[in-house]
Amino acid sequence: MYCRLAALALCLGALSCSRRAQNPAIERIAVLRFENLSADPSIDWMGRAFAQVINRDLEGAPGVYAVPFERVHNLDSTLGARPIQAPGVSAEFNQAVAAGANRLAYGQYYVRGGRLRAAVTIEDVSSHKMIRTLSASAPADDPIEAANQLARQLFAQAAPYPTRNEAAMLAYVTGLESGDPQAKALHLQEAIAADPNFPAPYYLLAQIEQDRAAARALVNQALAPGNKFPALDRARMAVLAAGLRGDRPAAESALADWSRLTPNDPEVWRTLAQDAMLHHQYDRALQAFQRASSIEPDDVSILNSLAYASAYAGRLDTAMSALERYQTLRPADANPLDSMGDVNLLLGRLREAANFYLQSAKKDPNSEKGSGHVFKAAVARLMGGDAGGADALAKQFVDAHRAAKDPLAEFLGAEWSWMSGRRKEAYSQMAAFAHASDSGSPSAVASEAYCELALWSLVLGDRAAAAQAAQKGAALAVPASAGLAALVRFISQPSASPSEWTMRAEQAFPGPAQEPARNLLLAYALLSDKQFAPAVPVLQSLYDRPAGNPEDSLPRLLAWADLESGRPKEAAALLRFNPIPPASAVWPLSVFEFPRIFYLRSRIAALAGNPQQAESEYRLFLQLSGDAPLAWGEERQHK
Repeated sequence: MYCRLAALALCLGALSCSRRAQNPAIERIAVLRFENLSADPSIDWMGRAFAQVINRDLEGAPGVYAVPFERVHNLDSTLGARPIQAPGVSAEFNQAVAAGANRLAYGQYYVRGGRLRAAVTIEDVSSHKMIRTLSASAPADDPIEAANQLARQLFAQAAPYPTRNEAAMLAYVTGLESGDPQAKALHLQEAIAADPNFPAPYYLLAQIEQDRAAARALVNQALAPGNKFPALDRARMAVLAAGLRGDRPAAESALADWSRLTPNDPEVWRTLAQDAMLHHQYDRALQAFQRASSIEPDDVSILNSLAYASAYAGRLDTAMSALERYQTLRPADANPLDSMGDVNLLLGRLREAANFYLQSAKKDPNSEKGSGHVFKAAVARLMGGDAGGADALAKQFVDAHRAAKDPLAEFLGAEWSWMSGRRKEAYSQMAAFAHASDSGSPSAVASEAYCELALWSLVLGDRAAAAQAAQKGAALAVPASAGLAALVRFISQPSASPSEWTMRAEQAFPGPAQEPARNLLLAYALLSDKQFAPAVPVLQSLYDRPAGNPEDSLPRLLAWADLESGRPKEAAALLRFNPIPPASAVWPLSVFEFPRIFYLRSRIAALAGNPQQAESEYRLFLQLSGDAPLAWGEERQHK
């Protein structure tokens, strides 16, 4: 370490005249903890202060993204945590590069003659060349001024750091680097007491506060009119406040302000995009992911998300382009091919989807995930009407689980029998599997098998058998299966009026905090009891305020309720995309949407005056419904 620093010092003059590395479109700069070159350990804390001040001063600079401390250290668990108080050039180098930095800033400081002297080196990650060196001097007790000077040399319009209070800064960085949550909170409180107009400790403390009411109070204190926070800090705090209140419009507005103030922050654009995806605003999500990707073109997670947003926006070409770049960056990874399968499946290109899934399986042939790709290929073939090809792939999938002595192998085989239309055979297989797995002790496998039997009994119109199986599933439940067991037991209760179902749901899940779970149970209960009109507002509220992701079942469930309630136009808009099957192949609640999606599309096509499509969709629905009666009257209603 010392030799490297000495070499840097010797090169200062030469570097100032050296040819600079070509600037990237966006300089993603990570400012690492500075090294204390003096013999005084009492000023070690200044190393983090330098990094935090420079990083904050650079936010909003044209063409620059200052990679925050939190993003760098989110990778500690993956790359191995290093001493957080150590110089960043050794302790944070790998994490910063993994966090997407293409520029690294690292420096040193010491006190001599009553002056604090600091120097910083900017290194280009791709070429490993030192492209710029800067120095600054300030009073011995003023690292904030020295850091501000360095930041202004990098960006002349850099705003000064939001505090000049040394005690506040010392308490803040001590809290930031503390691994003890209680000590961290105490130091952050000290920082706020030392300077009530210092936004950083408020923001961090509100994020780690476990008590939601206390966090809201802290954020409200920070946003009080008397506090002179910079616009960027007020926008960040407003996002946090809106999230704590559950106020989505306010959060969206504050995020928009944040994005204007730091237009090169990919995390803000990613957050905007994810929010848009959850609320089915796919064109807006696509644009935000594209902006994030323009800042971090090699971030494969952004490319993957961009592909799904593009598919939901109906832009298969854009989706495939993103995934092809992902594949170029990670040629040995099976996931880009799997995602190619997903986006093609979503948009109805079933043959292409199956081929991509099989290609991804070849990339990952010996893992459980690899067999999951085969299952997804089988479902794509099944949805395309190729029963023989689907069965062959499903057999390969189940046989792989048998060869691996997976206890779920027979469960998966029974599920496939049901999905492919052999419902009587599937029911017998699952019943035998459930009894064989039932040792009388709690078991996730046995519990899920009985839950599946309960759901199938409901589909077959036998509510009494469903209640009996659901009771067994609940009795054997473990934490992993408790949620499914509770849902299945609830919806297997005797048929009732909508008001009775509502009362049952309120008794099962009382209180405002349990409203999402309560509404989900109520929605499934109303659908299983053919109470479609009352189910619409419940499902609509879940769809409009989602807690999951756009690939879940809500669009198909709401479409079913809409269509049965005389709202075909609304239903048609929700049936645009095919459901993506899980690679795990455990898909218990799919009985509510698969193969019903083809029945619903058939009715929509008939109403739109397209009899050929209506007949094709309905024929596939009957094929996949198989050899058992249709409990919810689909055949009668279609005719």
